[in-house]
Amino acid sequence: MRGDPFELGGRTFASRLMTGTGKFTDYGVMREALAASGSQIVTVAIRRVELKAPGHGGLLDVLDWDRLQLLPNTAGCRTAAEAVRVARLARAATGTKWIKLEVIPDARYLLPDPVGTLAAAQELAADGFTVLPYVQPDAVLARALEGVGCAAVMPLASPIGSGKGLRTPDLLKTVLDGAAVPVVVDAGLGVPSDAAQALELGAGAVLVNTAIAEARDPVGMGHAFALGVQAGRAAFLAGRMGVREHASPSSPPGGVPRLPDPEVPV
Repeated sequence: MRGDPFELGGRTFASRLMTGTGKFTDYGVMREALAASGSQIVTVAIRRVELKAPGHGGLLDVLDWDRLQLLPNTAGCRTAAEAVRVARLARAATGTKWIKLEVIPDARYLLPDPVGTLAAAQELAADGFTVLPYVQPDAVLARALEGVGCAAVMPLASPIGSGKGLRTPDLLKTVLDGAAVPVVVDAGLGVPSDAAQALELGAGAVLVNTAIAEARDPVGMGHAFALGVQAGRAAFLAGRMGVREHASPSSPPGGVPRLPDPEVPV
């Protein structure tokens, strides 16, 4: 949104929609969908890329990294030590210090390990990384991650790839309350209204992959998410009305004759 930049990791971005690169049917569709989304921060799984291995080029070659911020991620890492090792491999191979930290030992629900995530984040931040950790919506953990030097926290909306949307808005509010770094809602968003809801609550940005990649029209859905994010941010800045327990007339009641209350049959 013009005049309302998103600041993260010492950089300024016009878009508050971050995108992933998994699950697309082909690179051409991915490139068009990401362009339609207006996203400027794009995450790539390091293990999926197999950097510098013969015959595995392509994914990093099809996007314009002069225009985009590459955000490698540690998807598939089950322990803190493994995630730290993959993050350092990503930095050596790509030259970027940005890392989306994922420590996920749970293969069924893909829930992040809070203890391992905090340990890995502390080590990587001390090593100069711009760390964006994927976590559950836990305010205590979020404050601890801020304390060790993370550039943002990325609480899930609902399980990865579920498309269930924002299932714990009250918990997200506790993370947002007093946050000293941007809060980026990640995982589980299914439609643009989910992204709008997250931005309406005060999230700095959202990250979306499956909802765009698995849409009937990924390019159209990328554009739709861009609009949803813009609407949500505009609503947050405008300030929503208060919630009332009872109805309130839209038209001024002055000058309207009062009619007797209708009789209620007993």
